[in-house]
Amino acid sequence: MRALIGVSDKTGLVEFAQALIALGVEIVATDGTRRALSEAGIKATAVSEVTGFPEMLDGRVKTLHPAIHAGILAKRDNEAHAAQMREHDFEPIDLVVVSLYPFSETVACGAGEETVIENIDIGGPTMIRAAAKNSDFVAAVVSPRQYEVVLTHLRTHGEISGALRKQLAAEAFAHTAAYDTAVASHLRSVWLGGAEQMPVELTVGGPLLHALRYGENPHQRGALYAVPGAPGGLAHARQLQGAALSFTNWLDVDAARRLVSDFEEPAACVIKHTNPCGFAAGASALEAYRRAYECDPRAAYGGIVGINRRIDLATAQQLTQTFLEAVVCLGLDDDAQQHLAGKQRLRVLVVDAPSAGEPLDVRSVDGGLLVQTLDRVSLDRSAMTVATRRQPEDHEWRDLLIAWRVVRHVKSNAVVVVGDAMAVGVGAGQMSRVEASELAVQRAGPRAMGAVAASDAFFPMPDGLETLGRAGVRAVIHPGGSKNDPAVIAAADALGVAVVHAGERHFRH
Repeated sequence: MRALIGVSDKTGLVEFAQALIALGVEIVATDGTRRALSEAGIKATAVSEVTGFPEMLDGRVKTLHPAIHAGILAKRDNEAHAAQMREHDFEPIDLVVVSLYPFSETVACGAGEETVIENIDIGGPTMIRAAAKNSDFVAAVVSPRQYEVVLTHLRTHGEISGALRKQLAAEAFAHTAAYDTAVASHLRSVWLGGAEQMPVELTVGGPLLHALRYGENPHQRGALYAVPGAPGGLAHARQLQGAALSFTNWLDVDAARRLVSDFEEPAACVIKHTNPCGFAAGASALEAYRRAYECDPRAAYGGIVGINRRIDLATAQQLTQTFLEAVVCLGLDDDAQQHLAGKQRLRVLVVDAPSAGEPLDVRSVDGGLLVQTLDRVSLDRSAMTVATRRQPEDHEWRDLLIAWRVVRHVKSNAVVVVGDAMAVGVGAGQMSRVEASELAVQRAGPRAMGAVAASDAFFPMPDGLETLGRAGVRAVIHPGGSKNDPAVIAAADALGVAVVHAGERHFRH
């Protein structure tokens, strides 16, 4: 058996090569890999000895040669192939071991464009794909995690079984697809202006980060994968304690993280089933969480908390006053972490860095993918219009802009009532806007008096706004643009409610 090895990731290389030699496998290696093996006292044939050509063009060309690719692609049971191999004095290659240039890592470290381009691997993917295509005879290995299973098969059976070669081939094509996805994503961002320009062809891929116990329900399988780009965002959060997150936990934690990330001041939220049942801004993380919890203490039980600050001991002590599934934050003081450790079931996640770039929002439909750019909210008051006789007061403007940011994180139809930087009533996921308004004021109760409200889309009829006004809401922000805007404005004027048209809709389905 003959193996070709060319790896950027040298993890486990020496031990793997030693084991192959002990099993009688001849090793051919690219220059960098051969030097690493030589330093460990392992003899390997240089690729240049096989091809008869040295590495060229600063290493851009080394394995792109018929002596390599014929050795990989030749069908062992095809006499014509065998004859051509003998004619050119080519020898077969039975095992291809390649780890690709570290493209994503190079991008992540902030390297210049020339360095990034040089870390786009050409020969590596070509060899991997050739080996995977010829999996009837050749095994493709793309990661050190696969070394042991290959060695086990060789030790047990004296060969790599056909079933394992097929499995490795499928993993190999997925690996090169994910690699090319990372390259395409970066180049689209740098050269084509980012995700605002929708790609003509979309590839979605990345490495497995976590296998989940199950999906939304126990009979469904689930996993979390990384997207191309530098490691960042919730998917790469550090989990400090607690059981592994479930599929629905990840969705809820993501909703919590996204909501509080919209705010520069200290902010906290409580999420249930991806909807906020509590939100507040405050002078500190502790104050923000206390007020977010007070929005709906009953719904907060078993919730997911997001805080856009480090957590100190006082905040940690407050968090443990009720049962929570998870907390996501920017960090914890040592004494806060020690205190939360007493709640072993509580998952605690720290997001060290935001996600890089401008990711796309990708969702599946039967037979396809729906793709859109991320929803962004504008807080530019100069682009908004006060449609009523009454103008919002300064403190109402502050709460209106808070409500406007919160409502876009609530499932449509959505109405949010905010008083003194605190969400006091949330109407989420209703089939009509008036029902969303009714639910929001019902949950707000007397706290609706003097508060403001936001609606994610316009009021098609006056009834929703009238529900808010009669409950004591004094100012409302919504997109505007309904043919019934005049009737809604007239109803607002009759109730003394200020109405702001923001000019943009924020549906969330």
